[in-house]
Amino acid sequence: MRIRRTHGIFGGLLVALLGIWGGLIPFIGPYFHYAYTPDKAWNYTTGRLYLEILPGAGALLGGLIMMAARSRHAALFGSMLAVASGAWFVLGNVFAPLWTVANPAGGPASAGNVMRIAEQIGFFSGLGVVIVLLAALVAGRVTAVPSVAAAGDRTVAIPATREPVDEDEVVETS
Repeated sequence: MRIRRTHGIFGGLLVALLGIWGGLIPFIGPYFHYAYTPDKAWNYTTGRLYLEILPGAGALLGGLIMMAARSRHAALFGSMLAVASGAWFVLGNVFAPLWTVANPAGGPASAGNVMRIAEQIGFFSGLGVVIVLLAALVAGRVTAVPSVAAAGDRTVAIPATREPVDEDEVVETS
């Protein structure tokens, strides 16, 4: 069940960077007039915790696990954690009224329609979709590639002819 470490490094790195973006953008975005209300830098709210910080941390952790994974199980766990975090970026505002008031993340702070769309995509829906896509690609690649043979595994040589071979004549290689 071992895999090469290169199978999840690039996708894991991108997911980790997007997780950092998702967790930090609500705090540093107001410096660039790219924010959700309240549009004050470093302003903490529970909406930001549940809808931006926690899924950002989950994506970061999932990306780091994907990058460091040496087994399929670890890589799949990291990718599934990242998929869940990305899905939460997309759907968190939809489910938030179940435990709090509607739209606890606030609203896009810009006045123009184009910037409001860019803020929605960059903070939640676009960010989550890209995280889900990258994590799913890593999960697919991890499950589709053959495992790396562990040291000391015994393999059986295949005869060059199609004639039946007795088991006593099978050559073992190391």
